[in-house]
Amino acid sequence: MNSITMTLNVDELIMSALREDISSEDVTTNAVMRTAAKGTVDLICKQDGILAGLDVFKRVFTLLDASTEFEMYVKDGDSINQGDKLGTITGDIRVLLSGERTALNYLQRMSGIATYTNSLAKLLEGTKTKLLDTRKTTPNMRIFEKYAVKAGGGYNHRYNLSDGILLKDNHIGAAGGVAKAVEMAKEYAPFVRKIEVETENLDMVREAVEAGADIIMLDNMSHDMMKEAIKIIDGRAETECSGNVTLENAAALADLGVDYISCGALTHSAPILDLSLKNLHAV
Repeated sequence: MNSITMTLNVDELIMSALREDISSEDVTTNAVMRTAAKGTVDLICKQDGILAGLDVFKRVFTLLDASTEFEMYVKDGDSINQGDKLGTITGDIRVLLSGERTALNYLQRMSGIATYTNSLAKLLEGTKTKLLDTRKTTPNMRIFEKYAVKAGGGYNHRYNLSDGILLKDNHIGAAGGVAKAVEMAKEYAPFVRKIEVETENLDMVREAVEAGADIIMLDNMSHDMMKEAIKIIDGRAETECSGNVTLENAAALADLGVDYISCGALTHSAPILDLSLKNLHAV
């Protein structure tokens, strides 16, 4: 993440997280550190994975004290291994102690998502299919979680409801059918917006194609039904497979030849990657 992104979109979120953890004071740190003292601490990897969120991790400390210094030996997207020393942070010991948990919460969460994403993306290597995330993100964590997906080798679907048109089952129900929903979307939206339609059966697929949808999502269909749907679409729209995609079944979808596979599990089910700050001492 660059400094502009941080300033405009991220700093306020990080400050909110810090305020959540320090409502008035860090009473433990203040009890043992009555005055400022310079110290250093190591960032240690405790589990194999993919790193993501290093700039966010660093920003936690610099928002508390802009003079905090970092010597890092890795970058986002790198493979890291248990026991690796990833870097060293130097600064006011009070800042290192008070920012530790918030900084690690971001880094562990984002690295966990990157790691899980990478394991799924590897299953699709050699195919044209791109792995996408969804809007199934933790509230107020979307910018971090979607960034982590990219660091892990995945791609971002629309960022939010303002970012693109996706006519799901309830939108279609509200409009009165697939054709009507697509017609209304084309009338309302700028021509630069692609229109995606979620379909649940082959009749809906046919209707979406005939209505001129740009992307057709095949949602919760069987493998055989998706194959038939792709034949019906016949290149007239981009295709996306969705619905309960996990590490266990993603490989079985690679032979379909869809343009995209979207997976909510990337952000809602990825476990954290275990990282730690150790060896704090005065310098």
